[in-house]
Amino acid sequence: MRTMDIRKIYEYALQREYEGKRFFETNAARLSHAAAVAAFQRLAAEEQRHIEFVQAQLDALRSGQPAAVTIAAVDQELNKSGVFARRAETEFIDQTVMEAMTPDLPILRMAYLIERDFAEFYEQAAQKAEGEPRRALETLATWERRHAALFKQLHDRAFDEYAQMPWGG
Repeated sequence: MRTMDIRKIYEYALQREYEGKRFFETNAARLSHAAAVAAFQRLAAEEQRHIEFVQAQLDALRSGQPAAVTIAAVDQELNKSGVFARRAETEFIDQTVMEAMTPDLPILRMAYLIERDFAEFYEQAAQKAEGEPRRALETLATWERRHAALFKQLHDRAFDEYAQMPWGG
């Protein structure tokens, strides 16, 4: 397997992370379900940490110095905020006005697809990388897989509730 230009991968990743952050910020304002809004706002903040991490990797490549933002530091920070995923899921499921979720279903589905695509991109890039860049890309893939799993679960549960509602709400 041949290696690739890791700088180009990081530049592309940075662009995608900014797009993801904008998606979550924009759609947080559109969602009607309070727990989904909170999840999107928190995820936008996590995407900002991903941006800072990828930018640090890019800066390190350019300068030839170790990255100022390490995997361990970001991972520790994200693990602390990982409580949000469990809390958001619980709050989301506990709210009983599922009719309000109907307009949110496509946005939740899109959030899942975006995060899944990010994870797949990082996994594919990691297969072509070596050393520290490979580890960084694998870590990014893991973070994105967590996000994708959260949004898939939120979407699927909301859809199940919606599908069991009597016609006409």
